[in-house]
Amino acid sequence: MKRILVVEDNDLNRKLFCDVLVANGFSVEPVADGESALGRATDFVPNLIIMDIQLPNISGLDLIARIKRDAMLRNIPVLAVTAYAGKGDEERIREAGAEGYLAKPVSIGPFMNAVRGLLDGRTQDAAA
Repeated sequence: MKRILVVEDNDLNRKLFCDVLVANGFSVEPVADGESALGRATDFVPNLIIMDIQLPNISGLDLIARIKRDAMLRNIPVLAVTAYAGKGDEERIREAGAEGYLAKPVSIGPFMNAVRGLLDGRTQDAAA
C-alpha cells in the first residue's frame, strides 16, 4: 500500500485530501504543521508528500527545499497545493523542488490524476 504524507494546516482541506486518498486505497499520515512535517516524513517514509505552500511557522517552499536536501527524503515526490496561484508561483514552487503543482480549489479528478502520476514517476502540473 502506497503511503502519502499530507501537510495541510486547514482542517477541512486536510480531512478532504485524507478521505479521498484513503477511499482510493492509500495509507495516509496527516500533518497540520510544517514544523513537524520533516520528522513525520522521516518516521513514515511516504511514497508521496502532498504539501500546502501557505503554512504557519515555515513556508512550504522552504520545507520543500529542506526535503530535497535530506538524503533520505530527497527522492520522494512532492505535490504542492496552493490557493495563491499567481504569476510565477508555479515556477518558484518547481524551482524549490516540487514535482507536481495544483491550484486550490482542487477538484478530485485532477487531484487523483496528479497523485497517481507522481506515484508512477511522472511529473504533473495544473493542466493535468
